[in-house]
Amino acid sequence: MDVCIEACLQSHVVCTLTIQHCISQGGEHASIEHLGLLQDCAEICQTSAHFMLRGSPWHELTCAACAEVCRACAESCAQFEGDEAMEQCAEACRHCADHCAEMAGGMEEDEEEEEE
Repeated sequence: MDVCIEACLQSHVVCTLTIQHCISQGGEHASIEHLGLLQDCAEICQTSAHFMLRGSPWHELTCAACAEVCRACAESCAQFEGDEAMEQCAEACRHCADHCAEMAGGMEEDEEEEEE
């Protein structure tokens, strides 16, 4: 869990800094959709980290949402090839998504049991 918390906090920081980078770049970097996704990603990462830090029984739900949003953010950032800041953001988001997906794994098993 500690590794996931660190990944979430790192992704939160990177996405927050990347928002500033995108605003300064303008153009497609600063599209409402892209900036909104970066902000959503930063927020869900912070929320997931806080849920895990507090030992919330709901952390699997926030981690599942975090994994999805981080994957979307990574894809969006990866479209800006050759931009180091965007590549770093995509990598941080992928890393967080992988760890959050692991943390949410128990939730997915529970859902499969309910379907049967």
